[in-house]
Amino acid sequence: MKKSIVIAAALGIAALFAGSAYAQSSAQVQFPDYQFTTVKANPITPIKNQASSGTCWAYSTIAFLESEIIRINKITDEARYPDLSVFWIVSHSYSERAEKYIRLDGNLTFGAGSEADDVLHVIRDHGIVPLKEMTGMNYGTELPKQAELDAILNAYVSAVAKNPNRTLTTAWKRGFDAILNEYLGKRPETFTVDGKSYDPISYRDALKLNVDDYVSLSSFTHHPFYTWFPLEVCDNWRWDSVYNVPIDELMKVLDDAIMNGYTAAWGADVSDPGFTRTGLAIFVDVPATAAAGSDQEHWVGREEGRPAPVAIVEKKASQEQRQQDFDNKTMTDDHGMQIFGIARDQFGKKYYMVRNSWGVTGKFYGIWYATEDFVKGQTLDIVLHKDALPKDLRKKIGK
Repeated sequence: MKKSIVIAAALGIAALFAGSAYAQSSAQVQFPDYQFTTVKANPITPIKNQASSGTCWAYSTIAFLESEIIRINKITDEARYPDLSVFWIVSHSYSERAEKYIRLDGNLTFGAGSEADDVLHVIRDHGIVPLKEMTGMNYGTELPKQAELDAILNAYVSAVAKNPNRTLTTAWKRGFDAILNEYLGKRPETFTVDGKSYDPISYRDALKLNVDDYVSLSSFTHHPFYTWFPLEVCDNWRWDSVYNVPIDELMKVLDDAIMNGYTAAWGADVSDPGFTRTGLAIFVDVPATAAAGSDQEHWVGREEGRPAPVAIVEKKASQEQRQQDFDNKTMTDDHGMQIFGIARDQFGKKYYMVRNSWGVTGKFYGIWYATEDFVKGQTLDIVLHKDALPKDLRKKIGK
């Protein structure tokens, strides 16, 4: 998931209509003034800002695992919430991806984007460290600004892959890791937390984080249901597999998990025009919405002197729609986030509460509210703890 750094495309429905053949003025195209009531919200750690980096996959999965640590260890004091290093994950991921890229003679997507299972691999093999031990900000900016690093690493491995010699030198990997160290900082070998000494593996274990307890679910019909398959997106460079279930079952599993105290790492497409910069994700039917005129007045009323807003009409998500959108590339691997709760608007409509990694921004301060149809229609995959799954599904999966 890497397109999050260019989600200026998700400027909101007003800009979309303003440039369309059936446009009204952008001032007339407005979402209702939504008011949300929380049904269930599970603990999350403070919102982070990935800024100019394509590392949403790491931010979202680390956020998910921090919530898991809170849940597993029954932490109630927010001052003791975990704060883990995203760039410990990114550094290891880039290093291991470079090795695979070279082994495949450059026939592998190489970039900042990845997916949730990559985080689990790194923690399984290398452990984890607190954020303060490796902030990743070793190149002079306050927030991540990774374009230079990405370009250098890409050029480096491309040059190595095209090496005219038959045998690679013993220096290329040391050189690659040296670049990572200069930009992201050296990976700490030991550190102290609350007066106790740890290494990355012992710290992972002290947090009671067992990455083998997590399951990735997806829902597509080009593979049989209740089987594993590697999700065919470029950022899945490790070729990790997801377990395939019908979409209605996936949604029920997600609902039950949230209501029982779990959160989920969420891989989704956010290029849909209904995913706004202001904190809403609505599976908008563009032509129907544009044709709806001002019929929405009965929803929210109309203030004197204020143009009547256009009615927001949603598409109905379905198994067939998902497959068609995936096949024709309408739904792509855009962005990783964390789903942590359920809410309803003032009209009784259900939404999922989503923690983003774009900083404390938008109307809801870094939280997005996504409709059920948006999540149903735009989900690539979710990651959950195995205990969040119903017993019959766990039996099928073998967890």
